[in-house]
Amino acid sequence: MGLFRRHRWFVAAAGITLAYAVVSLSAHKSFALTVFSDVTCSAVMLLVVGIVLRNSLAQPRQERSFWILLTVGFCLWTFNQLCWCYYEIVLRQHFPDPFFADIILFFHAIPMIAAVAWRPDILKKDSKIHLSLLNFFMLLGWWIFLYAFLVFPYQYVRLNVENYNSYYDALYLVQNSLFLAVLALAALTASGGWRRLYLHLFGANLLYAIGSQFLDRAILNNTYYSGSLYDLPFFAPIVWTAAVCLSARDWKLETTPFQHNPAWKKLVPRLAMFAILSLPLLGLWALRFDKSEASFRAFRLMAVLLAMLLLGAFVFLRQYLQDQKLVALLRQSRLSYQGQKQLQDQLVQKEKLASLGHLVAGAAHEIDHPLSAIMNYSEQLWSKENLTPEQDALVRKIVNQARRTRDLVSSLLSFAQQAPGDKTQVDLAVLVSRAIHMLESARTPGKTIVRFQIDQNLPRVFGNAKQLFQGFVEIIENALDALEEIQGGSLTITAQRHGPEVVLTFSDNGPGLRDPQRVFDPFYTTKPVGKGTGLGLSAVYGMVQDHGGNISCENKAEGGALFTIRLPAAAVQVAGAGV
Repeated sequence: MGLFRRHRWFVAAAGITLAYAVVSLSAHKSFALTVFSDVTCSAVMLLVVGIVLRNSLAQPRQERSFWILLTVGFCLWTFNQLCWCYYEIVLRQHFPDPFFADIILFFHAIPMIAAVAWRPDILKKDSKIHLSLLNFFMLLGWWIFLYAFLVFPYQYVRLNVENYNSYYDALYLVQNSLFLAVLALAALTASGGWRRLYLHLFGANLLYAIGSQFLDRAILNNTYYSGSLYDLPFFAPIVWTAAVCLSARDWKLETTPFQHNPAWKKLVPRLAMFAILSLPLLGLWALRFDKSEASFRAFRLMAVLLAMLLLGAFVFLRQYLQDQKLVALLRQSRLSYQGQKQLQDQLVQKEKLASLGHLVAGAAHEIDHPLSAIMNYSEQLWSKENLTPEQDALVRKIVNQARRTRDLVSSLLSFAQQAPGDKTQVDLAVLVSRAIHMLESARTPGKTIVRFQIDQNLPRVFGNAKQLFQGFVEIIENALDALEEIQGGSLTITAQRHGPEVVLTFSDNGPGLRDPQRVFDPFYTTKPVGKGTGLGLSAVYGMVQDHGGNISCENKAEGGALFTIRLPAAAVQVAGAGV
């Protein structure tokens, strides 16, 4: 892109400003010059409003707030200019002094200061946006109070044009200086296109701040008229700003993390704190040292009280938001700790099962050979007819104990088996229903009630049907055994889809778990000797882990145990596998 094309809007702005200056120098004071000046300034200001409004609609969210605030500021400024046009062109009167639109002119810079202080060039966290807005509203409330404290008494309590203009001009100068300071700070800490934007806005507003002081002096000295050269420092910054806003569309405005001294981040909160602490001091000054009329002092004391109530409410609101943020951080920290502890427990349990599985597999194979020999010899001895009743009873006991030992070895081998097995898409509802039917048919009816609730269109899971079925049988059987200890109860099983997972819950109203932390430990059982090996739930734990899910247990507050199994839905798992 050529040099002229890159700076075409600034060249056009310079040409328009030069043409305005030529007209101001060549024309004499007249109604036509007044119309030319007021209409031209109003048209340019409306053009700026349209440009910044279009920028606010076309930019990303982070930058949009900046352009929207600029739009609000220019709308207020344009309204004041249109009021000026109405008096001088339509009514053909001098602009009254003071006038209600003076406060609109005074506060037009506040949204612009907020736009720059918002720092759209710096990446922000959502949690800090609310606090930044509160700090801004506190400063805005304090600035409105200061205007009412110093200017309003001479405008609404008792009119005093000289004091009104004196305080108004002084505050307006302070406000323009503050705007320049904010722009200078932003330009120093920004980079790239944002720094260029801030520097141009600084130059335009510096020219306006200087020119406005000369214009105010000319008004007080009755040497000002619309279209004079005093309007040039007012007209030129507006045209300059229009060129800046148009050129900003071609600049690379990038949002970057804050990379400067962290003390700069504390500037606005400290200013808000200073604003609050200044209220009692201003109230003391109005009460003890203000030498103006009693009505003025009463008005200022009332303004101090109202400002203290308003800013106090903002302080309480800010503290509330900070407390909520702290509570959220504590809750998040607790959840992170619990998740980390659960993951650590799962890893420990998995390593424990893996190492124990190797040991058990070797021991079970070694025991199986002599056990098979004992079973064969015992059965051969038992089959002989010349045994005495006492010998027959002893052989019977040997055979029964050998069978029990063989079942234990079978459980050990099943627990130690590392082969994952073939996996296909499995309907969990069918497996759970089959396990319920099998176990209920082997028990006395009426003592326990089993309810099964299933979501419609429950997705399938990708797994081994035999292993899953055995796992469900183990959990349901343990629950039914616990309910038999209290002479019956109810077991509720649910199958639901939660996002990408299928969640199964087994909830009973039995005596609960004696030690939930040890339920999945190998050889841990609360059943009588000879009824349980303590390996069933350990095998279920390993099986669920092998299927990419997790299993947990807990005691319910109202009593009873709750087991929860989470397995990935088949569609999600297949999609993930294809990546």
